[in-house]
Amino acid sequence: MATKKLAKELGLLRQHNGKKKQEMDTQHSRSEKEKGQFFDYLIVIDFESTCWEDKGKAHLCQEIIEFPAVFLNLVTGDIIEQFHTYIQPREHPKLSDFCQKLTGISQDQVDEGIPLPTCLGLFKQWLKNLVQKYHLVFHSNYTSSTNGCHCTFGTWTSWDLGVCLHSECKRKQLNKPAVLNSWIDLKITYRKFYSRTPNGLRGAIEDLGLCFEGREHSGIVDSMNTAKLAFKMAQDGCYLNITHSDTLKHPVTD
Repeated sequence: MATKKLAKELGLLRQHNGKKKQEMDTQHSRSEKEKGQFFDYLIVIDFESTCWEDKGKAHLCQEIIEFPAVFLNLVTGDIIEQFHTYIQPREHPKLSDFCQKLTGISQDQVDEGIPLPTCLGLFKQWLKNLVQKYHLVFHSNYTSSTNGCHCTFGTWTSWDLGVCLHSECKRKQLNKPAVLNSWIDLKITYRKFYSRTPNGLRGAIEDLGLCFEGREHSGIVDSMNTAKLAFKMAQDGCYLNITHSDTLKHPVTD
């Protein structure tokens, strides 16, 4: 299913144009600040990686095979931009049958994908475009800025940015974008705010009276559903706070 079509079915994707869109975002930003929510936007990421059913192969290094990111307006709940690509695994290029069944990602899709270094370069350019278009400022502290809209990253658990991407970049001697050193672990945030431990992403969504839409363990689908969950949490009064940070403020140009 095309990702834009999926987003429309989820009721998340909205199309806005030009100056009017920017003016709306500025108004939303101001109104949200008055309510106390710091971030105007959230970029939600949910990687899929190589995996094996045999526990004896657990020592094999996982590689990212799907890199999705969705750009969420935390005031309206709309996903207004997205980044999505499949990645060629290099250390273990043949996907296990277990991995293909779990993620729904085929061998052909990764064979036709791009190398991780290329993906990271394209992702950084996508972020730069967002900064210019929506006047974003990426923060891991909470110093107010009048020159832009506040944005950070969100994940369901810290595996994606804290383990998977970090380990693969270190192992392959790749420069991980420094802006990805700070994020909100929405599972931790959910547990603290609602005082209960969720039974996975689907369970967390259903516990709040929402429906999980699409195929579970598809990176782009999980990202969209996580974005829907984050917006619901914000609506319920949850203050979305950075849970992991290595530095104080990250430029997108490094």
